[in-house]
Formats: sequence, C-alpha cells, structure tokens
Amino acid sequence: MNSPLLEIRGLCKNFVTGGFFQKTVRVVDHVDLAVAPGEIRGLVGESGSGKTTLARCSLRLMEPSSGSVFFDGIDLATLSSAALRNKRREFQMVFQDPYASLNPAMFVEEIILEPLRIHRVGTQQEQHRRLRELMNAVSLDESLMKRKPSELSGGQQQRVGIARALALSPRLLVADEPVSALDVSVQAQILNLLSDLKRRYELTLILIAHSLYAVHYLCTHVSVMYRGRIVEDAPAPIFFREPKHPYSRLLLDSMPVLDQLRQSSARIPKVDTGLRDDSRPGCPFFANCPLSFAQCGQDKPPLKEIAPGERVACFRY
Repeated sequence: MNSPLLEIRGLCKNFVTGGFFQKTVRVVDHVDLAVAPGEIRGLVGESGSGKTTLARCSLRLMEPSSGSVFFDGIDLATLSSAALRNKRREFQMVFQDPYASLNPAMFVEEIILEPLRIHRVGTQQEQHRRLRELMNAVSLDESLMKRKPSELSGGQQQRVGIARALALSPRLLVADEPVSALDVSVQAQILNLLSDLKRRYELTLILIAHSLYAVHYLCTHVSVMYRGRIVEDAPAPIFFREPKHPYSRLLLDSMPVLDQLRQSSARIPKVDTGLRDDSRPGCPFFANCPLSFAQCGQDKPPLKEIAPGERVACFRY
C-alpha cells in the first residue's frame, strides 16, 4: 500500500464564541484521516459539521488547536515560514464562492499569473506560456484574459479559480463546494472538468460537497463528518451500496435519483440544530439515531476498522 500523501492525526480545532460569557466550541474533534496519492476523497456532511475547517487546518490556512498534519511524510507544523511557503506549491484550494475568492480589481491573466509571480516561477515568457496552457486546460477562451471577475459568469469565475489553483502544478487539490453556487448545467461542466484535470495532471483531489450526486460521480472514497467527527470512512462503491453508520443512511435517503441532473444539490436534512455541547456524554448522533441503545448515550464510539478500508464510529459494529 502506498504511503498517504496527506495524513491527519488527532486533529482538533476550537473556536471561542460569545461576548462576556464566552464558550469554547470544538468544531473539529480528534479527526484521523489518510488520503492516498491519486485518490479522490469525498468529504460530506451537513453544514456546520466541520468539513471546511478540517480542510483549512489540513492545508495550514488555519492553525489547528491540536493534532498533526503530515504531507508526504513531513509534519507541516515543523516547517519554518519560508519552508511552509515553498511547500504550499504542492497543495492548493478551490474555494466555494468563486467571485469572493477572486480579486475584483485584477484581470483574469493577473489572477492566474499571481501564484507564479509570488513564487518566482519561470521567466515572463514562460509564465505567459503557462497562462495560455492553463486557460486552455479549464476551457477558458484567451479573449477573457483582459476581463475582470465581475464581467464573467459564475462558471467562468470558478474556472479561473481552478486555473489559479493549478498554476504551480500542485500534487493535492482541495475543492470546497466547487459547484454549490452554480447552475445545474454548469455544475456538470465543472465536475467533468475536475475529472479531466485529475487525470491530466495526476492530481490527488479532496472534494467537499453537499451534493451526494457529485461525490457519487467523482469520488473513489467517502468520509462522512458529523459534529466535527468522522463517523464513516469507506471506498465509494461500498459506501453507496451499503452505508454502515445510521447518519450515513440518512444522507443517502436524501439523495435524488443519480441518473438525473435536475437537482442542484442534495440538501442534507438538519437533524440537530442546537448549539454544540461537547461536554455531554455519548455518541453525538445519539438523540437522532433510530438504532441507539443504552451504551450510545454513555460513551463516544471510536472510529474503528470493520473491514479492509472501511471504518465506522458505531457500537453496532
């Protein structure tokens, strides 16, 4: 088995909320995750489950409260600022809101060239050659080079964001809800684009998504998050055929017919809308689980392997 390209060990992230009466909320709770080279990992769960926070901590865009992140065997926390900056060339992120992630004052060519100029990669001629290559790769006409983000459609804005993320030839690309803000027809185009780019550039891809259609279409592995914890982790064919965790079953019950593109995204029902209370005992899903029994309300189930490549946090296994 190949060594993981990205390995997360015991990662936690806390935030302090409130004013005078402050409260510490744990948004990511002791997550262990390993992503192999060439894998397309789908990270799913309802809004507020900690998916984006986990991704940002994994790329050191946000400092974790505790735990470790290893990229290609290197603990990112041990790197100096200069070394981490150089390492960032190997992992990049595509953000959920394409317009908000682009500088509105810059032209498309400036946005895509910016990473190359910051890292001083290539001569000016080589950089512009790379610019044309990237625009062609994401199916953007070169006539758009002198346009600003406000002059582009949502799909074009997202393609610019993807081209910028690919500029430094990263090994790992994290796409945070890359299609949620787009029309249905454009969603399909972006998913096809990500699939093509993955093959062309031999990328490892992490797809954060609400749309289970997108995950089913694109991903080789699925990790399910609930209230900051990973509750199930499995190869995609096994997950979609036979989900193990009760929360995973709830997610799949919300999934529309897979062979139709009429849905914009499979919205996950909010089964627990109250403030998170990390001091309470038991499984976080206990109050909503139709299969719970006494132990579920007393102890938190560990994420354990139940078959090769399959892990689940449930006492029934």
